[in-house]
Amino acid sequence: MSSKTTAIIALGIVQILAWGSSFYVPAVFAPAMAAELGWPLGVLVGGLTFGLLIAGLISPRVGRFVQDHGGRPVLTVSSLTFAAGLGAIAVATVLPVYFIGWTLIGVGMGTGLYDAVFAALGRRYGADARGAIASLTLIGGFASTVCWPFSALLIDAVGWRSAAAIYAVLHLAVGLPLQLWAFRGSDPPLPARADPQHTAPLRGARDRLMLVLIAGSLTIVNAIGALLVVNLLIVLQALGAGAATAIWLGTIFGPSQVVVRLLENLFGNRYHPAWTMVGSGILIVAGLAILLAGWPGFALAIFLFGGGYGVSWIARGTLPLTIFGPERFPRVMGLIAFPSLIAQALAPLVGASLLTVIGVHTTLVAILIAATINLLIVVAIFMLCRRDET
Repeated sequence: MSSKTTAIIALGIVQILAWGSSFYVPAVFAPAMAAELGWPLGVLVGGLTFGLLIAGLISPRVGRFVQDHGGRPVLTVSSLTFAAGLGAIAVATVLPVYFIGWTLIGVGMGTGLYDAVFAALGRRYGADARGAIASLTLIGGFASTVCWPFSALLIDAVGWRSAAAIYAVLHLAVGLPLQLWAFRGSDPPLPARADPQHTAPLRGARDRLMLVLIAGSLTIVNAIGALLVVNLLIVLQALGAGAATAIWLGTIFGPSQVVVRLLENLFGNRYHPAWTMVGSGILIVAGLAILLAGWPGFALAIFLFGGGYGVSWIARGTLPLTIFGPERFPRVMGLIAFPSLIAQALAPLVGASLLTVIGVHTTLVAILIAATINLLIVVAIFMLCRRDET
């Protein structure tokens, strides 16, 4: 097994820990915290929203730092701030301390989730990072599968405070050493021709157009994904599924991401990553259309939607790497991450409001329209890429 492969496995383990102790925290921790502290669930979930906003705001600077100094310092910061934030939440008895914790976790997300790691991989491996990015998302796709039951087990055994503290210790005892080991040594120096003009993320109208299209597509997908995932059980039950059936259907989402990511990991190097974007867009539209059609297509709908959403995270890294090149890739990733993380932060709250005000069916129609717009955008990206190749 090559050192690159073992490094990706190490980083994948850290991604499971990072996602499981940040994005997937409220789903398991919030009920127990609300029962003890008496805070509304909306306030507790709002911590994640606040953290994602922090991650989005710092992402452009993170991308620039990775380009200039490599990924090792940034990933070190992520482990330390994840641990500090989770430690703060573990001792929180008042809301200011709770939101200080989520501020630190937000820094950890901005410096340690996919976007930052993609940038670090691009800086370390250059054009060869495409396979590493695909493999990393394949492993990271198990975050909810691993951490939801693990978190529930911890909370039942030792309480939510000790569970948060255990996650903090895991970031220091497991996450930090693995990241330092995965990025041991120095990144290759930028080429001599890499003057500021050469490494500027955008060089002309074509670059600006491509960045706007890619960022727009990924922002729409992130918003749709965050909105639907958080409210999926509510949506399914409103469409006629029983509570137990809705929970069973919800378990399809994670494996569907892994299956499609595995296919991309096996065959992705044979085609341009623009094809991955197109495939993602088609799967998402198809899944939403079948979901709107109602039972008995729910399982297929969730599988298609989950697959399209899951593979979009691979294209999120591989398409900018291919279009902008490894020298500009870290800074471009920072620019792309900014709007999509903001959308991911706000979408669950917007979705809950839409479901309340206009109902499930109309909300799904609005989401399907947004997904169709995304598909049109990715087709435009594909046509531009084809034109550049001719």
